Amino acid sequence: MERVISGIRPTGNLHLGNYFGAVKSFVKMQDEYDCMFFIADWHSLTTHPTPENIRNSVKTILSEYLACGIDPDKAPIYVQSDVKQVLELYLYLNMNAYLGELERVTSFKEKVRKQPDNVNAGLLTYPCLMAADILMHKADKVPVGKDQEQNMEMARLFARRFNRIYNVEYFKEPASFHFADKAVKVPGLDGSGKMGKSEGNCLYLCDDEKTVTKKIMRAVTDQGPTQLNQEKPEVIQNLFTLCELLCGKEAADYYNDLYNRMEIRYGDMKKQMAADANKLLAPIREKITAYASDDALLERVMRQGAEAASARAEKTIEEVREIIGFRKI
Repeated sequence: MERVISGIRPTGNLHLGNYFGAVKSFVKMQDEYDCMFFIADWHSLTTHPTPENIRNSVKTILSEYLACGIDPDKAPIYVQSDVKQVLELYLYLNMNAYLGELERVTSFKEKVRKQPDNVNAGLLTYPCLMAADILMHKADKVPVGKDQEQNMEMARLFARRFNRIYNVEYFKEPASFHFADKAVKVPGLDGSGKMGKSEGNCLYLCDDEKTVTKKIMRAVTDQGPTQLNQEKPEVIQNLFTLCELLCGKEAADYYNDLYNRMEIRYGDMKKQMAADANKLLAPIREKITAYASDDALLERVMRQGAEAASARAEKTIEEVREIIGFRKI
């Protein structure tokens, strides 16, 4: 069975972009692949969160993963910092990574632009830590969005380089993976092309019914079509994409027909989107609350995941140490 690994940074609540773009697929994948999911708390240190934020965010993400249907008995969920072997492999990969190639990574250059007062070494070597997370478990596939594709190529590069330097065929090159035929791109409520926390255009899985309705009713639109069969501007096409995700293709086709006939009433469309969004999220919200209040269960899930991940990681790091030439401890 092919091995799949995926992580998410604990930077707040999951939103619909996370759900449709990844988590919904994870729930299906756990029955078809050897899956492991982790909460990347070390990665979050590049933005200097407080200890309270780290602890609360890990608990939040774990509760939401479980509420969405990820079963820790099928797919272990672990916290990155519970698997110390990752740091040792991260060190070895850093030793074989070159400054020039790390500085050319698009995500690093973007972070430098956005946070010029916090250009830390962790940002620069982010691809090395991501590669360590993946290569440690010898993953065959890694579910990623387009924004992480360059980092995936770096992981493959580091795998090849390790094998070449030490004249072995040890690390496999992990493939980027989309469970569906193509990646799901969830538009933001502001009409932009992507839902994201930093953009402030999210519908969160934990949002209550009134908040969901309020956010959707305020979603950006225009004055409506002025010609029959008019091509939709991007902001409206994004609204229709979100409508299809929430309400289904039949409903989206119905409103598309109204649009083409210049009879569309965005308010009616949004009301259905809000109703269907609340229908989707209501059981998830209820489960999130239940899991978040059960500290003993969350601790048990994290401990179980750490044991499973550490067992694999320890085997890998022992073999890597031997290949490099270090003595066994």
